[in-house]
Amino acid sequence: MAKEDKIRNSFANKTWQEIKVKDSWQIFKIMSEFVDGFEKLAKIGPCVSIFGSARTPSDHKYYTLTVEIARLLAEKGYGVISGGGPGIMEAANKGAYEAGGKSVGLNIELPFEQFHNRYIDRDKLLEFNYFFVRKVMFMKYSQGYIVMPGGFGTMDEMFEAITLIQTGKIARFPIVLVGTEYWKGLLDWVQNTMLDHAYIAEEDLKLFRLVDTAEEATEHIFRFYDKYLLKPNF
Repeated sequence: MAKEDKIRNSFANKTWQEIKVKDSWQIFKIMSEFVDGFEKLAKIGPCVSIFGSARTPSDHKYYTLTVEIARLLAEKGYGVISGGGPGIMEAANKGAYEAGGKSVGLNIELPFEQFHNRYIDRDKLLEFNYFFVRKVMFMKYSQGYIVMPGGFGTMDEMFEAITLIQTGKIARFPIVLVGTEYWKGLLDWVQNTMLDHAYIAEEDLKLFRLVDTAEEATEHIFRFYDKYLLKPNF
């Protein structure tokens, strides 16, 4: 019934006063999330975002692999940003936390399956109501993106990063997809269908790297910044 009510309410006639009051307050709520996120994340320093499914169990190989990736990043001085929830997000925070690195969680309030994990630094946990505000934080404060297997949310975050780099809206930061067995079908379709229809350019296929190990994933990040003589500074 709740879903049907949302649909009915979206078509319901509203008075100008109702529209003005509701939309105005919503703007202030959105602004407050942006301000809070900007203030907290600007102080953290160079970070890598790790995306992946909230539904990945802790005994899964991709969970273990994510912990190792986050550990290697933290040991090299990078903070790790996750979506703050369970599954791959928890693994990312766990690896950073156990290595003594900075562990950031951008949690989103959802009606199911999303609760923040215990490996996030207390002063680096942010709660969001709006997906689009949360995505801005991922993109604005990350110097690299590692994408583990996941569902629609993971795809959304991955293609957001690729699109922003493709269109020159953010710098060409490294994007690493982990797990050939998982990503191969999608990447084959990208190359054989999207590229064949000229919806993307050959050069766009170089915007991301496909790997299978924690060492390959992190070395791609490290090599990128060594090339520019940039080092984490916290």
